[in-house]
Amino acid sequence: MIQDIVKILTESGIEPNEANIEVKMLIEHFCGYTAADIIMGKKLDSEKLKIVEEKAKLRARTRQPIQHIIGFADFMGEKFIVNPSVLIPRDETEILVRKAIELINQNGFKMALDVGTGSGCIACMIAKYTDCQIIGLDISKDALNTALDNASRLNLFNKAIFRKSDVFSNVKPGESFDIIVSNPPYIPPKEKSNIQTEVKFDPEIALFTSDPNGLEFYEKITKDAPKILKPQGWLLYELGMGQSGEVKQLMEQNGFKNIEIIKDLAGIERVICGQQA
Repeated sequence: MIQDIVKILTESGIEPNEANIEVKMLIEHFCGYTAADIIMGKKLDSEKLKIVEEKAKLRARTRQPIQHIIGFADFMGEKFIVNPSVLIPRDETEILVRKAIELINQNGFKMALDVGTGSGCIACMIAKYTDCQIIGLDISKDALNTALDNASRLNLFNKAIFRKSDVFSNVKPGESFDIIVSNPPYIPPKEKSNIQTEVKFDPEIALFTSDPNGLEFYEKITKDAPKILKPQGWLLYELGMGQSGEVKQLMEQNGFKNIEIIKDLAGIERVICGQQA
């Protein structure tokens, strides 16, 4: 029966390895069975398996992301609520979060800012693994409600705080930060027709820029970050493919030093960080 459900996904064009993972996720969520239970041969409830089959057919028919179907995404060992108002957390973003945590803990930083917080996954994991208080900013009210729900689930009251803001528009007078992190929209509009079907379920506002090069938000944030960063404070970004050179130049032009670019497991330059001079 389980292999029949996997076949529903593979016949729709989903890679066999991915299909197996997704069916395990569906079974865990809708049947309450873990991968260990399945390996041990525990009997699956036929009614619940029918639900799994229906959800697999929905996934195959619409290519709706599996995370939207179950309502959660795994990120750094935690389950985050996701829905069409937020980006599904991606593995590459963990590189950004781990670098931020390293800098915060090395320097004893106390105040951080996450620009374009979305589901709150970046802000929540920084709050969980440091002594920092972090404010997550987003222009989307629905995204902020999701971020707040995620912070509540992780008991991060008063450590991860969320606020409606268009970039820095709602940063209050006198507020300053040791570190600013952002995974901003960076896909140029011309790429809309090329993106995976699954990605089309993510909110466009979190994916696409209005400029042809995908640099709109790097420019806005980098230009104004020095006004609210403390002396020697850090700015960190997740990067789109092929954008590292232009973003590095932007950071240098705005007075950042000690710039480091970090590659992901595929060798793509994925994260950039720099220190305020």
